[in-house]
Amino acid sequence: MAVRDELLAHARPDRVRNVPRVPSGGAHPSPSDWRDEVLYFLLPDRFSDGGEAGRPLLDRNDRNAARPAPTGATTWRWDRWAESGSDRWQGGTIRGITSKLDYIKQLGATTIWVGPVFKQRGHLNSYHGYGIQDFLDVDPRFGTRQDLVDLVAAAHAQGLRVILDIIFNHSGSNFDYRVNGDRQSQPGFRPWPGFYPDTAWVDRTGGLRDDAAGPDDGVWPAELQDHDCYTRAGSGSLGAGALDDPHAEHKRTDFLTLRDLNFDPPGPGMENPRTLDLLVRCYAYWITLTDCDGFRLDTLKHVSFEQGRNFCGAIKEFAARLGKHDFFLVGEVAGGDFAQERYLDVLGMNLNAALDIGEMRLTLTGVAKGLIHPNEYFKGFDPGMAVLGSTRNLGRRHVSILDDHDHVFGEKVRFSADASTDHQVAAGVALQLFTLGIPCVYAGTEQALAGPEPGERKFLPDWKGSDRYLREAMFGPSHPRKSGLAGLATTGAQDPDEPGFGPFGTSGRHCFDPRFSTYLRIAAMAAARKKYRSLRVGRQYLRDTAFLGSGFAVHGPGEIVAWSRVLDDEEAACVLNGHGTAPRGADVIVDAVLNPPGSFLTVVLNTAEAAGVASANHPVGSKLPVKRAGDGTAFIEVRALGPSECLVLLNHP
Repeated sequence: MAVRDELLAHARPDRVRNVPRVPSGGAHPSPSDWRDEVLYFLLPDRFSDGGEAGRPLLDRNDRNAARPAPTGATTWRWDRWAESGSDRWQGGTIRGITSKLDYIKQLGATTIWVGPVFKQRGHLNSYHGYGIQDFLDVDPRFGTRQDLVDLVAAAHAQGLRVILDIIFNHSGSNFDYRVNGDRQSQPGFRPWPGFYPDTAWVDRTGGLRDDAAGPDDGVWPAELQDHDCYTRAGSGSLGAGALDDPHAEHKRTDFLTLRDLNFDPPGPGMENPRTLDLLVRCYAYWITLTDCDGFRLDTLKHVSFEQGRNFCGAIKEFAARLGKHDFFLVGEVAGGDFAQERYLDVLGMNLNAALDIGEMRLTLTGVAKGLIHPNEYFKGFDPGMAVLGSTRNLGRRHVSILDDHDHVFGEKVRFSADASTDHQVAAGVALQLFTLGIPCVYAGTEQALAGPEPGERKFLPDWKGSDRYLREAMFGPSHPRKSGLAGLATTGAQDPDEPGFGPFGTSGRHCFDPRFSTYLRIAAMAAARKKYRSLRVGRQYLRDTAFLGSGFAVHGPGEIVAWSRVLDDEEAACVLNGHGTAPRGADVIVDAVLNPPGSFLTVVLNTAEAAGVASANHPVGSKLPVKRAGDGTAFIEVRALGPSECLVLLNHP
């Protein structure tokens, strides 16, 4: 595309209105149905630096070998490892992501959700990417705009899509307040229509200035250097105020030291700066430049319904004009399942889906660990309780989350931190892949990342209460980057005195192991989902089971969980052992009409067999006859299914 070449041939534009208009057409097309996709979410700083060939694979059975004493210490220091993970860039890059496309594709993911890569304040350690200083550039610690363009092109060449994580309701900490002449970062909240009139831009080193003269001063593009582009309401509660109130405290307050963008007049009689239109143009620029396939919208709850609808609608229209007829927009809506469904309902077709980060994620975890009754999970798909229509179409509207980078609900540790076995997390992924929705696997789930061993966690500050323990660096850096501006150096940016925040409480060892048992299980499940459309778009029915003389019912935690996906005349029976340490078996009901007398179901997936368990019962290709109870109930007999293992059987494989 000529416009893309023109943009890359020059430095990023100072003003978004200087970006040339892109002609219609020529873009990479959207999928016919996003339910066909499997998302893989990663934070660029914590994923890969592309240098794994130069460091060994972590030996899970000898983790102490990857715990060298840092400079100035005689033994490994857990406090310094934890501090590294909380406060430092680790060194992951966009090129590192590109180097791992084969790894992601072999896992069975089809779309990569890339955490924010936009330029951050250089003097701060905002490695997560959610505090933008320049909305039109890539952070140099991640790479360049060209690197991002190359990543998307390489992904498309391998049949993968790319979703970029974007922020449109706040910026980074690009200005500070002046209150009675004193500098303040977080003054008290001022309710609508109040605001603080006196602010100053933050410069490259964190000082204050009245203008944004250089590329590291204030905020860019230049149109956002109007102070009226920000609410300037100070710092309040992110949970305060009614969801439907467009001026609620949670929609106007700064995010800690991040600055809330203003889409309304900042006070009576003041002109609307049309901030929303500027943000639309900024992100249209990234669609033009990269040819990406969708956006994950950060903190969608913190804009009003009208603002969310207008932003999403404008992005959808721009992408459609380029030929992306279903540019994917998925929203992060904190506050629980009700808030998610409310935004989906009001935004309508302008928003594809919401992330299931509320109560549903906790329920998914509990069922997969055999701690919660399966009814609690499956009733979330009940059309009588949802506002999203039939059980078949419900899957279009939700992105299933098991682990992610912040766990806004529940404890801030990964699923595997308290798992019975390394592969128990695969039971959770089975529920994601084979029930209604668009599944999303968080980087490291396939390696059962869990933090340090339980006996070592007593040394860690705020275990289960800090995001850092969700963000181990898979590539196993030996050292983090130096703090602040020193970490921006092109050479010598590593801090040799501190340990890298590597997997399982280590440094200097990576964990990209495509032979690991959990990776193999997830890859096999994803392959089955790809092969059989009923597992992606079929109607869903929770099935009764019977064992040890019990009647047919949906039994409680830790027993066989069974459900069917039905598409036309095809039934895919999914059978999961909800117990983490013991085998289980049961008679499982199937559809009596679709499976008449004399029929059978064929095993098309056995996760234990996929992981190389030689003694796995019900191997792929084996057939289970459909039997009849005295009342005509049709069922199959599943026996000795291993702990946290999953079977899929089809009547028409």
